[in-house]
Amino acid sequence: MKVEGRNAVRELVCNNATIDKVLIQNNLHDPVLTEIVNLIKQKKIRFQFVPQNVLNSESATKHHQGIIAHTSEFKYCTLEDILNFAKQKNEDPFILILDGIEDPHNLGSIIRVCECLGVHGVIIEKTRACQVNETVIKTSAGATSYVKVARVANINNEIEKLKKQNVWVYACELGGQDLTKANLKGGIAIVIGSEGRGTGKLTLSKCDGIVTIPQFGKINSLNASVATGIVLYEAKKQRMLGD
Repeated sequence: MKVEGRNAVRELVCNNATIDKVLIQNNLHDPVLTEIVNLIKQKKIRFQFVPQNVLNSESATKHHQGIIAHTSEFKYCTLEDILNFAKQKNEDPFILILDGIEDPHNLGSIIRVCECLGVHGVIIEKTRACQVNETVIKTSAGATSYVKVARVANINNEIEKLKKQNVWVYACELGGQDLTKANLKGGIAIVIGSEGRGTGKLTLSKCDGIVTIPQFGKINSLNASVATGIVLYEAKKQRMLGD
């Protein structure tokens, strides 16, 4: 896998990820790149200065910012890993479930939001959904190095497991309880549906409830990553305020 962009590569290096080599644009006098090169040298990671056209041909996103790291495939975790992580932090589980997010830019932005708001982990499906790829890592600005992502065969089965662990599961959809009036404290998992169809009917039936973002304009829909940010922020605010 190729990881592109300064923030994404820097977080890989700082997080001691397995990196085969790093390609860096030569004759690019930039303080941020210089800092990353120094980190790479400290970690004794193999690197090479190359012309811009080499990076252009290697780049999948076409926005490499002068640096590309070759690394092993993204390492997914399990639901149990996410729950154990919350337990280690002595916190109630705070989990995001994605039902069919297909746009890698949305997925990357969502993971970035999750890292900022202290979400313990994200659950995605193996099929009918975007996987963690180069574009996702680049868009996340390095957040994929810190956020646990579980890739599962069926999210409905995972929802059942969560409910047995006393985790309440809420879908974010139209027609539900006002988000600001819902109780989002304790162990919770939020379900965000796909960009086109929303949350599937079976998945909705598995949830404990539906929360809706109050809207005051004429357009009654939000981008998936924007909706995620609003819901998770409200949940985080409630959890910080406590009872």
